[in-house]
Amino acid sequence: MAVTITADNFEELVLKSDKPVLLDFWAVWCGPCRMVAPTIDKLAEEYEGKAIVGKVNVDEESELAEKFKVMSIPSLFVLKNGQVVERMIGARPQQELASALDKHI
Repeated sequence: MAVTITADNFEELVLKSDKPVLLDFWAVWCGPCRMVAPTIDKLAEEYEGKAIVGKVNVDEESELAEKFKVMSIPSLFVLKNGQVVERMIGARPQQELASALDKHI
């Protein structure tokens, strides 16, 4: 299961992570977000111990959405050492997301 990322745990779980982090910016009302959700949870299981997979609800965490300049959702980011190294917009197949993570492990 993906970790819920909030303003309160963002620094600890994302910026200070020694592993790559996949962030999924989503919302309850977003159809494509719901389509990609099972893929995100599956990646969280597959990459346990190798990467952090987190979800950011843009309605609840608008500050984080602004910080990442999220204009459309789902927006997916891979971060390494607190820096964005990959950015994808829209629902993506599991293999594409896995490849993006693999490059940074």
